[in-house]
Amino acid sequence: MIEKNLLGGDCLNFGCVPSKALISAAKRYHAVTNDQSLSEFGISVEGAKIDFGKVMERLRRLRADISVNDSAERFASKLGVDVYLGEAKFIDKNTVEVNGQKLTFAKCTIATGGSPRLPNLSGIKELFEAYHRKEPEAPTIVTNESIFNLTELPKRFAVIGNGAVGMELAQSMTRFGSEVTVFGRSGRIMGKEDVDTAKILEDRMTSEGTKFQLNVEKYVSLKKTGVKNGSFVEMELEVVLKGGEPKTFVIDTLLIAAGRTPNVSGLDLEKAGVKYNRKEGIIVGDGLETSMKGIFAVGDCCSAYKFTHVADFMARLVVRNALFFGKEKFSQLIIPWCTYTEPEIAHVGLYERDIAKKGEVVTVQKNFADNDRAILEGETEGFVRIHTLKGSDKILGASIVGANAGDLISELTLAMNADYGLGSVASVIHPYPTRADAIRASGDLLNKNRLTPTVRSILRQALKLQN
Repeated sequence: MIEKNLLGGDCLNFGCVPSKALISAAKRYHAVTNDQSLSEFGISVEGAKIDFGKVMERLRRLRADISVNDSAERFASKLGVDVYLGEAKFIDKNTVEVNGQKLTFAKCTIATGGSPRLPNLSGIKELFEAYHRKEPEAPTIVTNESIFNLTELPKRFAVIGNGAVGMELAQSMTRFGSEVTVFGRSGRIMGKEDVDTAKILEDRMTSEGTKFQLNVEKYVSLKKTGVKNGSFVEMELEVVLKGGEPKTFVIDTLLIAAGRTPNVSGLDLEKAGVKYNRKEGIIVGDGLETSMKGIFAVGDCCSAYKFTHVADFMARLVVRNALFFGKEKFSQLIIPWCTYTEPEIAHVGLYERDIAKKGEVVTVQKNFADNDRAILEGETEGFVRIHTLKGSDKILGASIVGANAGDLISELTLAMNADYGLGSVASVIHPYPTRADAIRASGDLLNKNRLTPTVRSILRQALKLQN
């Protein structure tokens, strides 16, 4: 195993692990400072304060605790893996070089991940590089790879990017007390999700104080003003909104969350005969083998699904295909994902817009406003939404919006993986009261909707005969 940066990759160091620690702290602070919500429970909390330095200290401590699982010591001494720390380059289709040492291989897997992409904005590259060189008068411009190094809460926090990473961090920083503005071009957030699904989150974040500028036509410039606010160097972000309106925003910290670029440079992939492009990354077949037989790729460097759990199962697939003569296909994987905002947004399978190409879509939806557990906990935002084709109960896709949606989606993922129809899910006894019961109730709703007038008439006649 060769690693040029930090073992554990993005997830441990810059992604899932630290972000969820930050989100957890923000959620707890919001819970004790949301006066309206607390008063409904008859609770009053006064004097709650946030110590952002300690929040980040806890984050880094927990990350260090978890890092043992990905440490060089564990791989080398306990798992028998030869670990090389350095930058690898291909010499040919069977050889890589690291730290001047040539290593030959029979099979190889490339898992180099991806990196944040900077937007086209005058001045950003120079200021970004100055900050990451730790120049004393550099303004704070961060990505997911550097935001978790902050020790002081910025007063004015801007985000360029309206996807999952941007929304998770924007909501957390708003809850800590920063004045947050999110910038985007598409007119909405969470472009992959259904419009009404994304709107629920946008409305929630707006109610908490996050501001949105989602109709940017052009990012014009970013420059320093010369003013310092604590340890932050003030910046001016100039944009042109759709319709031609120029606007300038004064900020202390800028988070770039505008997409990622696959890490394919510097590997000398050409020498190994591995085809790639800088936008999509390494080109792989359905078995995750590259254009060179015996060389495979997994994760963000080759996949549009940029999730840790997907990279994990891609790696499992490669192990079987490369070492055990497997014929498994990536396209056969059923992939769920979740955005860990509040409410959470989780999805698996196809969206209604995709299924409509296959035939008439039947969608059932149970709102958490009708779920007893959600009502009792005062968290009734969201729903369970499940898609099938007319005449079938086969689950083709599902979205869940609400508390613990990321946990709930696994039941539907399991049903899809086992080819277990939604009608059958209704026959599974769920504890009462639980949010998961909304999934079972969705199955009941589908069964009810399939009860056509003809079937109703037959049942009525059958009941009359029994009497």
